[in-house]
Amino acid sequence: MTTKVVTAHLPLALAKKVDKLAKQLDRPRGWLVKQALTDLVELEERRYQMTLEGLADIDAGRLIDHEDIAAWAKSLGTDKPLPPPRPK
Repeated sequence: MTTKVVTAHLPLALAKKVDKLAKQLDRPRGWLVKQALTDLVELEERRYQMTLEGLADIDAGRLIDHEDIAAWAKSLGTDKPLPPPRPK
């Protein structure tokens, strides 16, 4: 695998936490940073994809009324929670 060196200036407190966690996991600091960045990038890519899917739902008219969501949320934690609302 071809790699590229990337540098970043971290606040000292964060750098210490990274070092502590790397030691706890018995992994190199670079592995930990690479893992964290991989997870962040995957999360942001998924978030972006979900945003596109949501916009497509809006364009297609697949919407749920705010009142229906509010009633469902209010029912959570009660003896008779409502089923999740569905688009109309």
